[in-house]
This record gives sequence, C-alpha cells and structure tokens, in this order.
Amino acid sequence: MKVTVHRKAHFNAAHRLYRKDWSDEKNEAVFGLCNNPNFHGHNYELIASVTGEIDPETGYVIDVKVLKDIIKTEVEDAFDHKNLNVEVPEFKNLNPTAENIAVVIYNKIKPKLDSKFHLKITLYETPRNFVTYSGE
Repeated sequence: MKVTVHRKAHFNAAHRLYRKDWSDEKNEAVFGLCNNPNFHGHNYELIASVTGEIDPETGYVIDVKVLKDIIKTEVEDAFDHKNLNVEVPEFKNLNPTAENIAVVIYNKIKPKLDSKFHLKITLYETPRNFVTYSGE
C-alpha cells in the first residue's frame, strides 16, 4: 500500500532570467520584465512529496521531521534570501527559471532519501504559476 507524504516549505529569493550568450534585445524579447538587470524576487512555496510503503513498525512512510530537516538544509538554508544568479552555485551557468529551480531542488533532496522513495517537487513561483518535477 503506497501513500504520499507532503511537506510544505517557503523561501524568498531574487533572480534574473537571461542568457549570457544572447543579446540584450533577444533577452528582453524572450524574458520581458523577468530580464530586469537589477533582478526581481519571489516568495516561493515548495511542496516536497514522498511516496512509499507504510512501515508496519512506525506507521510512517517517512518521518516528516527527517523530510523537514532535509528541506531546511538543502533548500531553505541554500536559497532563502539569496540572489539565485549570484549566490547559488547551481545557477552559475543555469537560468533560474521555476522549471530549473524545481529540478535543482529535486537533485538536492533525492540523494538524501532512501532509494525506495519516489519524490515529486512542486514549486510555486506565484500563487498562480507553479511547476512540478518528479525525475521523469
């Protein structure tokens, strides 16, 4: 019997969407206001969903405190109140779109989990704009 456990988290971060190898005009045309050279910020909401079998001894799929601690270390401490383009190494050469941020978060959390678990990341950039990634 598989069950999914969800943990919500939050972080604030600034970013700029642009490609160094494109002209200013092309960056402006493709990314619009998100290409602001002075950056802009979001209040990101994260949902990390872990699916697995219920442990008959504990009744847990995963101890939520363990998941909470992983998210705090790997995501909140690493991204909160940071400029993603400037301060987060994973985005040195990767455009910090919501899609890429979700994949980076997945890649930071997944190795910390037992391989028996399936992980899905849902990242809200705004209340109406969000992405999901599950390693597929």
